Amino acid sequence: MTSRYRSAEAPESLGSLLPRRRTVVKAAAATAVLAGPLAAALPARAATDAPAFLHGVASGDPLPDGILLWTRVTPTPEALPGSGLGPDTEVSWVVARDKAFTSIVAKGSTTATAASDHTVKADIRGLEPATDYWFRFSAGGTDSPAARTRTAPAADAAVPGLRFGVVSCANWEAGYFSAYRHLAARNDLDAWLHLGDYIYEYKSGEYGTRGKVVRPHAPANEILTLADYRIRHAKYKTDPDLQALHLKAPVIAIWDDHEFADNTWSGGAGNHTEGAEGSWAARQAAAKQAYFEWMPVRPAVAGTTYRRLRFGKLADLSLLDLRSFRSQQASTASGSVDDPDRTLTGRAQLDWLKAGLKASDTRWRLVGNSVMISPFAVGSLSADLLKPLAKLLGLPQEGIALNTDQWDGYTDDRRELLAHLRANAIGNTVFLTGDIHMAWANDVPVDAGTYPLSASAATEFVVTSVTSDNLDDIMKVPEGTVSAVAAPVIKAANRHVHWVDTDRHGYGVLDITAERAQMDYYVLSDRTDANATSRWLRSYRTRSGTQKVERTYDPV
Repeated sequence: MTSRYRSAEAPESLGSLLPRRRTVVKAAAATAVLAGPLAAALPARAATDAPAFLHGVASGDPLPDGILLWTRVTPTPEALPGSGLGPDTEVSWVVARDKAFTSIVAKGSTTATAASDHTVKADIRGLEPATDYWFRFSAGGTDSPAARTRTAPAADAAVPGLRFGVVSCANWEAGYFSAYRHLAARNDLDAWLHLGDYIYEYKSGEYGTRGKVVRPHAPANEILTLADYRIRHAKYKTDPDLQALHLKAPVIAIWDDHEFADNTWSGGAGNHTEGAEGSWAARQAAAKQAYFEWMPVRPAVAGTTYRRLRFGKLADLSLLDLRSFRSQQASTASGSVDDPDRTLTGRAQLDWLKAGLKASDTRWRLVGNSVMISPFAVGSLSADLLKPLAKLLGLPQEGIALNTDQWDGYTDDRRELLAHLRANAIGNTVFLTGDIHMAWANDVPVDAGTYPLSASAATEFVVTSVTSDNLDDIMKVPEGTVSAVAAPVIKAANRHVHWVDTDRHGYGVLDITAERAQMDYYVLSDRTDANATSRWLRSYRTRSGTQKVERTYDPV
C-alpha cells in the first residue's frame, strides 16, 4: 500500500475569535494539583528513579521528507503529569528503516522539562517519501516502545491508493477504545484521522454510558486549568488500545469542542461559566497548550489546527479549525443562522480553504471537518424521537429544525463555500466529519430545499462515535431500535442523505483510488466490553466526477 502526504501548508493570517456550547451542570471549584488525580493519570510503575515512558509514543502530520514524533517521559516518580515537578531530562530519539534498528537514518536528542509537562516532540526531516520507518525514544538507559510510522509520497508521485482509519468522539468514561485496537490490527493504514473530541472535559459521572461510568477518568472534576487538561490528556494516553494505534501509524488530528468545553466558540463555550470557572481566555489558552504538548500535531498560525497535507497527485487534505474563530451559536433555529456577519470558519480560514480547493491539482480534495456540513432538517420527527435527538445535539427540545452548532447554524459560510465549488467547477471534494455520534453518507447539495433538482457540490462521509452516547444510549433502548424508526424519517426529510445510522459505535476506513473514494463503516459489539469485537456494517463511495454518493456492497 503506498501512501502520500506533503508539506503542511499553513494559512497566512487568521480571523477574529468568538464563543458557545451545550448546557451541562458544572462541578465546583478550582482544581488543586493533588497526588490522587495526578497519579490516576499514570499506569502502575515501580517506585524507581529510572525514567519511564508510561504514555507511549506517537507520530503525526507526515510529510514526503519528514514526520513529527512524540512522547512523554516520566523522569522520576514524583514527576506526574500536570504536577510541574521533575528534573530536566535528556531524551534521545532514533529513526531506522527496520524494527531491529540496524539501519539508522536519523537520530538526535532534546530536553524534556516540567515547563512542557515533560512531553517531547521531534520534527524529523531528510527522510524518503512513501516509506515505512521505525522510531523510539531513550532516557537514562530506558528505551520507549518501538513504533512504526510512514512518510507521505512525493508531491508529484502517481499514488495508486491511500487508506486511512477515521475516528471521532472518544469519551473515556463511556467505554473502552476497542475501535483503536481494531484499526491497529489492520496493518494497512497510511495514517489515521482523528476528527475531534479526542478527549472530553466533563467531571466524572456527568457524561458516561447510559448514565453510568464504565471507567473513571482523571481528574474527577471538570477540567479547567492547565494542570487539569494535562492530567486528562495523560489519562487518555494510558489506554492500551490508543497506545497500540499510535504505535502502528501516524495520526492526523484536528480538535473540536470537547478538547476545550462543550459547544466552544471563540469567546466562550456552552459548558463554561465565566467567573465561576475562571476566564474563558485562560481556559482556552490552557486547553490549547496542553493539546499541543500532548498531541503529535504541528500548530498552524496563531496556535490553531488548520493546515494542509498533500498525498502525491492522488489527494490533498485540508484540515479545519471550526472552534477558534466561530461566532456564538444561534440559540434557536431562527433567521440568525443566515446572518452574514456570523461565521463558523472566520474570514481568513474560509479564504484559505477556498483558495486551496481552487488551486488543488490532485484527483481528490479531502476536507477534515469537525461538524457536519450537509443540511439536516429534523422538524418532521415525532416527539418521542425529537427530544432525545435534541439532547444529543445540545439544542432546545421544542420546535427545532436545525443543529446550530454545525454548518446549519452558519449558512452564509456554507453558501459561500459551496457556490465557490460550483463556480470554479471544483469536483471530487469529500468532507470527512465526526461530532454527531452517528454514521452518515451524504451528498452536499447546493440547495437542500430543491434537491435533487439542484446540484450536489460535494460529498460527505460522517463517522460515528468511538464511545460517546448516541440516540439509543440516550433513550436507553436496545441498539438499533431508534435507527430503525428514525433513519427512514431523516432520509425522507433530507433527500441528500443516502444513509444514516443513529445508534452504533465504531469507526471508518477510507480507501481512495483515482476512480473512487470509499468509506467502510465498522461497528463494535459492545463499547463497555474491553474485548469488543468489530464487524463491517456498510460501505458507500463517490466515483470520480460525480459529486454523489452511492452504496457499494463490499469493504475494501
